[in-house]
Amino acid sequence: MDLSPIGRAALVAREGERLTAYKDSVGVLTIGVGITTASGLIKVTPGLKITKAQSEALFAQAVAKYVDPVRKALRSDRAWPQEFFDACVSLAYNIGPVGFEQSSIVRRANAGDMAGAIEAFLMWNKPAVIIPRRQGERDQAATPYSRALPRARRGDPNPVWASSGPVPVAKPVPDPLAPMTTAPTAPAPQPATSGGLSSAPSPAPAVGWLATILGRLRAAYPVKG
Repeated sequence: MDLSPIGRAALVAREGERLTAYKDSVGVLTIGVGITTASGLIKVTPGLKITKAQSEALFAQAVAKYVDPVRKALRSDRAWPQEFFDACVSLAYNIGPVGFEQSSIVRRANAGDMAGAIEAFLMWNKPAVIIPRRQGERDQAATPYSRALPRARRGDPNPVWASSGPVPVAKPVPDPLAPMTTAPTAPAPQPATSGGLSSAPSPAPAVGWLATILGRLRAAYPVKG
């Protein structure tokens, strides 16, 4: 397995990206997308600056360093849900591969206790500022992407989005103005007889016939004054 585009987007959203070195929540010098000197990819020093391209290259290398330990820690004879695997990579990226390999998440998941493994994400709750991220990773691990995209942290107003990942497409909604904007249907033409005239009787001959009858009656029976 590998980190999916959605998982990658969630990880970037959780780590953030800075092109100038800064201290993270526990005082460790960091740059790019959560890259520290401990990664072995770069020595982060105060005031260090990198370009966007360098940041993306460092992140790609860092992801590979954490995906492989997660892949090896989880049993290879099982099919793991993509969202669970992505959440595990996100956690390992934050706590380190050794911490992940020795975690209750791995032990429970490999034993078949997926519900327990998902809840074990919340055990990594120090410092307190990390708790919303852990909750976001826990929710990501538990929720299929087909049902909902993950949030970087629980409580975030919007989910993450990956341009190269599957994005739910809303069902088309009928236009409420359709009955008003649809052109009226023209009335169907009346069927014609073989002679080319309308089959509907004309009222004019009926009126003339009645007048003729009345005239004959008056002549036969004159009204006397």
